[in-house]
Amino acid sequence: MTTTSSKPTVLVTGASTGIGAVYAERFARRGHNLVLVARDFQRLENLANRLWEQYGVNVAVEAADLTNRSELERIEQLIASDKHIGVLVNNAGMAVSKPIIGSTPDDFQQMIDLNVTAATRLGIAAANAFAKRGGGAIINLSSVLGIAHEISGGVYGGSKAFVLNFSRALHQEGVAHGVRVQAVLPGATRTEIWDRSGGSVAALDPAILMDVHDLVDAALAGFDAGETVTIPSLPDVADWQALESARVKLLPNLSRNTPAARYGVKAAEKAA
Repeated sequence: MTTTSSKPTVLVTGASTGIGAVYAERFARRGHNLVLVARDFQRLENLANRLWEQYGVNVAVEAADLTNRSELERIEQLIASDKHIGVLVNNAGMAVSKPIIGSTPDDFQQMIDLNVTAATRLGIAAANAFAKRGGGAIINLSSVLGIAHEISGGVYGGSKAFVLNFSRALHQEGVAHGVRVQAVLPGATRTEIWDRSGGSVAALDPAILMDVHDLVDAALAGFDAGETVTIPSLPDVADWQALESARVKLLPNLSRNTPAARYGVKAAEKAA
């Protein structure tokens, strides 16, 4: 049985569990058809059947490992070719609970492939496709660790800092084409990522651990409000605005033709 919807189809990566599965449920509740992407086909099938039965929306399943280039390119092509897709939830990601010192580059490569390469390529594919279709939206899952390197591993935090900067730049470019981008910065959230990364959710202080349903509901409230950056646990948005104001104040002085006087460097004579 097939249903039609005037609302854009939502493609969710990392949809088999955790944040991605809740996004799928919330968008199904809003009446959107879905494309669910993850490695675990059986979990995707189970979720798809439940959402169809509960909300009557069409749910397509695409089993794919986004760290595999050919499978990633298949999803890119799907976004480019399916004119019904108008929202991308770029959620697939992983963490590695290891210090940098004592590790090898290969310890982090799969995480970089997923958190950075896949997120970037899908974001670019979606932005171009949505611009041609007259508009769309991209929700990129970053992390508070993208602005708080002190808290946890530098490579994971670095990957999420990339997602934040990429999202903001893409929104700035895309808005003229009707493409909006939201970066969501979760704090610690109760999902399977902890056990998969080699850590344990049980070891975390409950005071800092958010329920995944609350996280997605807050993120979608930020999306509905038109936020470009959403930090679901931040009590006072003025704190983020103050940080942003301080950053913007730096901009005129980040690139100048002479070194700052505080370094005591004599500027080179300019060529005639």
